[in-house]
Amino acid sequence: MTAALNVGALPATTRCDRTPAWTDLQAHFAAAGKGFDLRQAFSVDVLDAAKDNLGAQRFANFSQQAPHVFADLSKNLIDEQAESLLQKLAQQCGLEAHRDAMFAGQPINTTEQRAVMHFLLRQPAQQVGDKPQPWHDALAQVHSTLSSMLAYAEQVRADESITDIVNIGIGGSDLGPQMAVLALAEFSIPGKRFHFVSNVDGHELAGVLSQLDANKTLFLVASKTFTTPETMINALSAKRWFEAQIGVGAASKIARHFAALTTNLAGAQAFGISTTFGFWDWVGGRYSLMSAIGLPLAISIGAAGFKEFLAGAHAMDEHFRTAPAARNLPIRLGLLDVWYRNFHGFSSRSLAPYHSALQRLPAYLQQLEMESNGKRVDRSGAALPYGTAPVLWGEPGSNGQHAYFQMLHQGTDVVPLEFVAVKNASHSLPGHHEKLLANVLAQAQALMLGQSDAGGHRHFPGNRPSTLLLLDELTPASLGALIALQEHRVFVSGAIWSINSFDQWGVELGKVLAKDVEARLASGDVNGLDASTAGMLQKMRA
Repeated sequence: MTAALNVGALPATTRCDRTPAWTDLQAHFAAAGKGFDLRQAFSVDVLDAAKDNLGAQRFANFSQQAPHVFADLSKNLIDEQAESLLQKLAQQCGLEAHRDAMFAGQPINTTEQRAVMHFLLRQPAQQVGDKPQPWHDALAQVHSTLSSMLAYAEQVRADESITDIVNIGIGGSDLGPQMAVLALAEFSIPGKRFHFVSNVDGHELAGVLSQLDANKTLFLVASKTFTTPETMINALSAKRWFEAQIGVGAASKIARHFAALTTNLAGAQAFGISTTFGFWDWVGGRYSLMSAIGLPLAISIGAAGFKEFLAGAHAMDEHFRTAPAARNLPIRLGLLDVWYRNFHGFSSRSLAPYHSALQRLPAYLQQLEMESNGKRVDRSGAALPYGTAPVLWGEPGSNGQHAYFQMLHQGTDVVPLEFVAVKNASHSLPGHHEKLLANVLAQAQALMLGQSDAGGHRHFPGNRPSTLLLLDELTPASLGALIALQEHRVFVSGAIWSINSFDQWGVELGKVLAKDVEARLASGDVNGLDASTAGMLQKMRA
């Protein structure tokens, strides 16, 4: 599904390493950034000596409220001069013009000549008297599809005979819905279970199917093209299982027990599916959660909850679009990422959500950031002389404290850590949430302060950076805002690096080679293969 937009030429941008601000940042890093010490920054910044309120002004300068999210950036290895220079870098790179081009519907995905308009998925419908926008027709399509999808979601919610919903997809068609359904499980309709199958490894699908009653199961097949290999083999296996379980008359029941999230209506119909919901070529897979791909979430939390989810994201969109750059949280986070990657040389970032319901957030953000910005050439195709996306990894706290936090505190590499915490718990168990919040605050403090009065194995170097993102509550609206914040943060760093954050050619080569190797596994033909692949192929066939 495409939308013809009447837009002008893309704004001119400058690659970051070709700006005066880049040179100034290099000089500032050499003079002050490389040896920056957080402890000293807090100790010399005394707002109220009588109260010994160390670092209060620093906290005020490097923290801010955005829609549904409060961010403390003060424990990062950055000073006001560095942030000022980073803001100049953004200006000289044309960041705001590039952002405005996205919101105007211009084809900033230059390798595929596509607009990038995932923000439309949560844009309110235009009202009479609103200023006409280039994406007016596209927005009308969005709301038409949204209305149909939410009506279907309510129909499924009301159908007590359906107890299990199985989402079959991969990548953005799996990571987003799975993360969000888990995150908002508190708001989920009782009496229905949600399952997610993505891996081509049949053990995953077999394990899910073993729990199901075919008469009580709805399968959602999520594939824009309805040709994604992993998704289609899982969907076909699910269909065969369904037919075997139902027996006589199974073919007539496929239409009720299968729905498709796809633009390939003919492919879905050939499969036997009559209920379909589409989306558009200006929605990348990793940005598609708020499109029809979010149907599992809509079934789980209902139409009203899904609309709140969209509203939270839209509020963050408006913050990113309109807030001054110096107090624009996605811009500040994206510039901090550039500062760490290209000046400090930090090649990874860890994410620790201190809420068990956000257990799949790291995996979701891995795709968002590393598939978007894991590029080695600029928008013109020229090789880049600097690093781009960091490796993003992590697990929920406080479990991580008893696993990989050892390396964060005392390892040889400095890894910036991003905490996500929720102020108010939704459970009533006494003592738990206070202990959880105490742990997240203590871990950030320990990373910064270290322990210098002990030697050898008990020495903590400290001065390890962290960011704390705080939600008042984990709700559909706050989750939507958090997701949009991360989307726009990735946009910012990608724009500074002058890369196209909205294609993903790097996933294609392996797919092409897999087709050839699969045929060779069947035939045993190893002619033309490298010795390693040939040897392992023969080992697997033996």
